[in-house]
Amino acid sequence: MSTASRLVQYAKLYQRTIWIALTLLTVSVFAELVGPFIAKHIIDTHILGIEKPWYQVEEAQGGVSYKGERFKRLDHLEEGEPHGREVRIVQVGRGFAYVDGPVHLEGKRAWRDGLLVVSSGEQEQSYEAVPLSRSELFAFFAPQIKPIVQLLAMFFAITVVSAVFHYGQRYMLQGAANRIVQKLREDVYAQVQRLPVSYFDNLPAGKVVSRITNDTETIRELYVTVLATFFTSGIYLTGIFIALFLLDARLAAICLLLIPIMVLWIVLYRRFATQYNRVIRARLSDINGMINESIQGMPVIQAFRREKETRQEFEEMNEDHFRYQNKMLNLNAITGHNLVNVLRNVAFVVLLWYFGGQSLGIGTVIEIGVLYAFVDYLNRLFQPVMNIVNQLANMETALVSAERVFELMDEPGVDVDRGTLPRYKGHVSFEQVWFAYKGQEYVLKDISFEAKPGETVALVGHTGSGKSSIMNVLFRFYDSQKGRIRIDGMDIQSLPKQQLRSHMGIVLQDPFLFSGTIASNVSLNDPAISRDAVEQALKAVGAEGLLRSLPKGLDEPVMEKGSTLSAGERQLISFARALAFDPAILILDEATASIDTETEAVIQEALEVLKRGRTTFVIAHRLSTIRNADQILVLDRGQIVERGTHDALMQRKGKYYQMYQLQQGAQTIAG
Repeated sequence: MSTASRLVQYAKLYQRTIWIALTLLTVSVFAELVGPFIAKHIIDTHILGIEKPWYQVEEAQGGVSYKGERFKRLDHLEEGEPHGREVRIVQVGRGFAYVDGPVHLEGKRAWRDGLLVVSSGEQEQSYEAVPLSRSELFAFFAPQIKPIVQLLAMFFAITVVSAVFHYGQRYMLQGAANRIVQKLREDVYAQVQRLPVSYFDNLPAGKVVSRITNDTETIRELYVTVLATFFTSGIYLTGIFIALFLLDARLAAICLLLIPIMVLWIVLYRRFATQYNRVIRARLSDINGMINESIQGMPVIQAFRREKETRQEFEEMNEDHFRYQNKMLNLNAITGHNLVNVLRNVAFVVLLWYFGGQSLGIGTVIEIGVLYAFVDYLNRLFQPVMNIVNQLANMETALVSAERVFELMDEPGVDVDRGTLPRYKGHVSFEQVWFAYKGQEYVLKDISFEAKPGETVALVGHTGSGKSSIMNVLFRFYDSQKGRIRIDGMDIQSLPKQQLRSHMGIVLQDPFLFSGTIASNVSLNDPAISRDAVEQALKAVGAEGLLRSLPKGLDEPVMEKGSTLSAGERQLISFARALAFDPAILILDEATASIDTETEAVIQEALEVLKRGRTTFVIAHRLSTIRNADQILVLDRGQIVERGTHDALMQRKGKYYQMYQLQQGAQTIAG
């Protein structure tokens, strides 16, 4: 499905609101377009209509009084109403004159030797005429004042109705647009939670954030501004062309040539704009990714004095972004306002050529009201054209952003399963497990072991030996390529990931704390974990001292990543978080590596109690912390080379013995 089709699918979710808004918009547009027709009627019928034939009538028939006689205009006579001779009121220069009889020739008018002379080409006719004073002229205009006022009142009422309906359509259309983007953002964020951990290994967090925030905001502009403008302009153009055809079909047909010109214009514009916008959005994503990484690594950057190099890297990205922005600017300048003005001027040249210079005279075959209305509509015609052109850049930017968002949403993921499994007993077995992060580069090779319920299994080995990888496949952050992992006899790959993890807890070496409070970081806002359970979990890991030192206790605010707390305090909260969920399987991934000796002693004491009733896996560099483990697995290059208890391994005097002696010797030297 194309990007545009998917955007339409989102719009269909709120199509009822959109259709109501478009109906209001249609009424608003057509109400607004009635204005020039009212103006045409006022000009041709009630102002310039004074030059229509007038007929003498009896006093009882009403009419206009002039020098003891009464006259009625032709269009005011009732059908079959008796009338006398014809007279005319004609404009000469800036004044008007009374002609006692018909005027047969239409053309240029002038006074010559006291006579009214009308000339058209080589023809010329003279009429006896009497100039009208202001009061006499006003008498002939008086019958038109009431209908003019009525038409102006109608025009004002239509304008108010148009404004109200325009407000309604704008409110509803933009409200629907905001709803669409809200739904889109929810879907994108839900997709992020469906993605495997491996996806984020290759895409920096800043780039993901850019797609969820910047790109969806650009899509919001597509619905709120671009599509609203296109809908509005499309209806305006339709209404204007209908009005133009009603006024003059031949000239309106000429104006239809604008449509293929606009289509060609849009096709050529998109050909270049799409290329530029893809690069612009990609560079913006790169900039966000670098900024996010730089802020997180600012202590390292400043400690190693890499500010200049980091700034230079940023400036290179920014310069590339600037260069393509300038290309878009040039493209918009070439195809924007100036080209619209050229088309407008061409249209007016055609208009003047069509009507011809002589058609501008009063009383000629072209009515001035028609000319006024046509010019008005022609001016209005180019406003929606200008609006569409101005939104082309935003449309292309939004479509490219939508491509990037849908690319993220098309990544294969796993639906979040809200179901639960009965609590494990905690019997874990690895059966000839092989695992590689890339291709055939296996980091776990033929791993087999068994952890019985309630046992503590320690994993030791040098960096890169595969300790953390065992935990990754147990949690199904990654899936093994060969072999099986079973929990209580169930193959974990047959279980939904969320259900699998529902009775598992983990404490990492570098714990992650969220913005919020101490309590919310322990419970993760899970309603099943009460405030008392949070407090008990903190006390169980020996965090009473931490709670007493904080002014607000459990409600003490926690900044991003727990930056206001020490490493030991963050680790204590992470321990409490794992224990509050009462896991059947507990993983401690070098959880005491960054904790001072005093805090470690407190945690070790608490862990001896908390390990009871649950299977615990401990990844540790400090071998002194795992002496009481029921089983120690020694890994080297992805294989288990030794296994047994601490005493048994020490008696073997193998790899574990060497590692332990090396650590003890280092501690003796340090002491």
